[in-house]
Amino acid sequence: MGWWQFHQYQVVGRALPTEADQHPKIYRMKLWATNDVRAKSKFWYFLRKLKKVKKSNGQVLAINEIFERKPTKIKNYGIWLRYQSRTGYHNMYKEYRDITLNGAVEQMYDEMASRHRVRYHGIQIIKTATIPSKLCKRESTKQFHDSKIKFPLVFKKLRPPTRKLKTTFKASRPNLFT
Repeated sequence: MGWWQFHQYQVVGRALPTEADQHPKIYRMKLWATNDVRAKSKFWYFLRKLKKVKKSNGQVLAINEIFERKPTKIKNYGIWLRYQSRTGYHNMYKEYRDITLNGAVEQMYDEMASRHRVRYHGIQIIKTATIPSKLCKRESTKQFHDSKIKFPLVFKKLRPPTRKLKTTFKASRPNLFT
Protein backbone atom coordinates (compact mmCIF):
# COMPACT_ATOMS: atom_id res chain seq x y z
CA MET A 1 0.00 0.00 0.00
CA GLY A 2 1.07 3.54 -0.72
CA TRP A 3 1.58 6.25 1.84
CA TRP A 4 -1.84 7.66 1.04
CA GLN A 5 -5.04 5.83 1.78
CA PHE A 6 -7.82 5.91 -0.80
CA HIS A 7 -11.43 6.08 0.40
CA GLN A 8 -14.60 5.63 -1.60
CA TYR A 9 -16.94 8.61 -1.47
CA GLN A 10 -20.45 9.19 -2.70
CA VAL A 11 -20.94 12.82 -3.71
CA VAL A 12 -24.40 14.20 -4.52
CA GLY A 13 -24.74 17.59 -6.19
CA ARG A 14 -26.67 19.71 -8.66
CA ALA A 15 -26.74 23.02 -10.48
CA LEU A 16 -28.13 25.96 -8.48
CA PRO A 17 -31.87 26.58 -9.01
CA THR A 18 -32.64 29.42 -11.45
CA GLU A 19 -35.79 31.19 -12.68
CA ALA A 20 -35.85 28.95 -15.76
CA ASP A 21 -35.13 25.70 -13.87
CA GLN A 22 -36.55 25.67 -10.33
CA HIS A 23 -35.74 21.95 -9.77
CA PRO A 24 -32.43 21.05 -11.47
CA LYS A 25 -31.41 17.43 -11.95
CA ILE A 26 -29.49 15.86 -9.03
CA TYR A 27 -26.32 13.90 -9.84
CA ARG A 28 -24.72 11.18 -7.71
CA MET A 29 -21.17 9.98 -8.23
CA LYS A 30 -19.02 7.34 -6.52
CA LEU A 31 -15.31 8.10 -6.63
CA TRP A 32 -12.01 7.47 -4.85
CA ALA A 33 -9.94 10.13 -3.16
CA THR A 34 -7.64 10.55 -0.17
CA ASN A 35 -10.08 12.91 1.59
CA ASP A 36 -13.49 14.54 1.11
CA VAL A 37 -12.05 17.82 -0.22
CA ARG A 38 -10.35 15.98 -3.09
CA ALA A 39 -13.51 13.94 -3.66
CA LYS A 40 -15.55 17.14 -4.12
CA SER A 41 -12.91 18.52 -6.47
CA LYS A 42 -13.02 15.37 -8.56
CA PHE A 43 -16.84 15.47 -8.56
CA TRP A 44 -16.83 18.98 -10.04
CA TYR A 45 -14.17 17.98 -12.57
CA PHE A 46 -16.33 15.15 -13.95
CA LEU A 47 -19.62 17.06 -13.71
CA ARG A 48 -18.09 19.94 -15.65
CA LYS A 49 -16.94 17.53 -18.37
CA LEU A 50 -20.07 15.37 -18.53
CA LYS A 51 -23.03 17.64 -17.69
CA LYS A 52 -21.72 21.23 -18.13
CA VAL A 53 -22.27 22.13 -14.45
CA LYS A 54 -19.49 24.16 -12.82
CA LYS A 55 -18.70 24.61 -9.13
CA SER A 56 -19.46 28.34 -9.36
CA ASN A 57 -23.08 27.68 -10.41
CA GLY A 58 -23.63 24.40 -8.52
CA GLN A 59 -23.88 22.99 -5.03
CA VAL A 60 -22.91 19.80 -3.23
CA LEU A 61 -25.94 18.36 -1.42
CA ALA A 62 -24.20 15.50 0.41
CA ILE A 63 -20.87 13.72 0.68
CA ASN A 64 -20.60 10.31 2.39
CA GLU A 65 -17.79 7.81 2.75
CA ILE A 66 -18.73 4.29 1.64
CA PHE A 67 -17.39 1.43 3.79
CA GLU A 68 -16.92 -2.25 2.98
CA ARG A 69 -19.68 -4.58 4.15
CA LYS A 70 -17.30 -7.48 4.99
CA PRO A 71 -13.78 -6.06 5.45
CA THR A 72 -12.27 -9.36 6.64
CA LYS A 73 -13.28 -11.64 3.73
CA ILE A 74 -11.00 -11.84 0.70
CA LYS A 75 -12.69 -11.14 -2.64
CA ASN A 76 -11.86 -10.80 -6.33
CA TYR A 77 -12.43 -7.30 -7.72
CA GLY A 78 -12.75 -6.27 -11.35
CA ILE A 79 -11.96 -2.66 -12.24
CA TRP A 80 -12.86 -1.09 -15.58
CA LEU A 81 -10.87 2.07 -16.17
CA ARG A 82 -9.90 4.68 -18.73
CA TYR A 83 -6.48 6.28 -18.64
CA GLN A 84 -4.53 8.88 -20.54
CA SER A 85 -1.11 7.83 -21.80
CA ARG A 86 1.41 9.82 -23.82
CA THR A 87 -0.26 8.68 -27.05
CA GLY A 88 -3.96 8.93 -26.16
CA TYR A 89 -6.82 7.47 -24.11
CA HIS A 90 -7.11 3.74 -23.47
CA ASN A 91 -9.75 1.50 -21.86
CA MET A 92 -8.64 -1.33 -19.59
CA TYR A 93 -9.97 -4.09 -17.37
CA LYS A 94 -7.95 -5.27 -14.37
CA GLU A 95 -8.50 -7.86 -11.61
CA TYR A 96 -7.22 -7.80 -8.05
CA ARG A 97 -7.61 -9.90 -4.90
CA ASP A 98 -8.06 -7.90 -1.71
CA ILE A 99 -10.21 -7.71 1.39
CA THR A 100 -11.59 -4.25 0.52
CA LEU A 101 -12.44 -2.44 -2.70
CA ASN A 102 -10.34 0.50 -1.48
CA GLY A 103 -7.32 -1.81 -1.22
CA ALA A 104 -7.93 -3.13 -4.75
CA VAL A 105 -8.20 0.43 -6.10
CA GLU A 106 -4.96 1.35 -4.35
CA GLN A 107 -3.27 -1.71 -5.91
CA MET A 108 -4.58 -0.55 -9.29
CA TYR A 109 -3.19 2.98 -8.87
CA ASP A 110 0.20 1.56 -7.80
CA GLU A 111 0.30 -0.89 -10.72
CA MET A 112 -0.75 1.73 -13.29
CA ALA A 113 1.97 4.06 -12.00
CA SER A 114 4.65 1.37 -12.20
CA ARG A 115 3.71 -0.57 -15.36
CA HIS A 116 2.18 2.18 -17.48
CA ARG A 117 3.67 5.36 -15.94
CA VAL A 118 0.18 6.81 -15.45
CA ARG A 119 -0.32 9.28 -12.63
CA TYR A 120 -3.35 9.31 -10.31
CA HIS A 121 -5.04 12.24 -12.09
CA GLY A 122 -4.76 10.52 -15.49
CA ILE A 123 -6.96 7.56 -14.44
CA GLN A 124 -10.77 7.49 -14.50
CA ILE A 125 -12.46 4.51 -12.84
CA ILE A 126 -15.53 3.66 -14.91
CA LYS A 127 -16.88 0.70 -12.94
CA THR A 128 -15.93 -1.73 -10.17
CA ALA A 129 -17.45 -5.09 -9.28
CA THR A 130 -16.91 -8.11 -7.04
CA ILE A 131 -16.18 -11.00 -9.40
CA PRO A 132 -16.96 -14.65 -8.49
CA SER A 133 -14.01 -17.07 -8.87
CA LYS A 134 -15.43 -18.86 -11.92
CA LEU A 135 -15.74 -15.59 -13.89
CA CYS A 136 -12.19 -14.35 -13.25
CA LYS A 137 -10.14 -13.89 -16.43
CA ARG A 138 -6.63 -12.93 -15.34
CA GLU A 139 -4.08 -15.61 -14.41
CA SER A 140 -2.68 -13.40 -11.64
CA THR A 141 -5.96 -13.76 -9.71
CA LYS A 142 -6.84 -17.33 -10.80
CA GLN A 143 -3.60 -18.74 -9.37
CA PHE A 144 -4.92 -18.13 -5.83
CA HIS A 145 -8.21 -20.01 -6.34
CA ASP A 146 -6.71 -23.41 -5.39
CA SER A 147 -8.23 -24.62 -2.10
CA LYS A 148 -5.04 -26.52 -1.17
CA ILE A 149 -2.68 -23.56 -1.69
CA LYS A 150 0.13 -23.20 0.87
CA PHE A 151 2.61 -20.43 1.52
CA PRO A 152 5.79 -21.80 3.16
CA LEU A 153 7.43 -19.68 5.85
CA VAL A 154 11.01 -19.48 4.58
CA PHE A 155 12.50 -17.07 7.10
CA LYS A 156 11.59 -17.60 10.74
CA LYS A 157 13.56 -15.48 13.16
CA LEU A 158 13.81 -17.01 16.61
CA ARG A 159 13.30 -14.43 19.30
CA PRO A 160 14.22 -14.63 23.00
CA PRO A 161 11.29 -15.37 25.32
CA THR A 162 12.07 -12.40 27.58
CA ARG A 163 13.79 -9.06 27.14
CA LYS A 164 16.40 -10.05 29.75
CA LEU A 165 17.69 -12.83 27.48
CA LYS A 166 18.04 -10.50 24.48
CA THR A 167 21.63 -9.84 23.41
CA THR A 168 23.19 -7.85 20.58
CA PHE A 169 25.79 -10.48 19.71
CA LYS A 170 25.38 -14.27 19.72
CA ALA A 171 28.17 -16.79 20.30
CA SER A 172 26.90 -19.06 17.51
CA ARG A 173 25.38 -18.20 14.14
CA PRO A 174 21.59 -18.77 14.06
CA ASN A 175 20.07 -21.33 11.71
CA LEU A 176 17.42 -19.45 9.72
CA PHE A 177 16.12 -22.40 7.69
CA THR A 178 14.11 -24.22 10.35
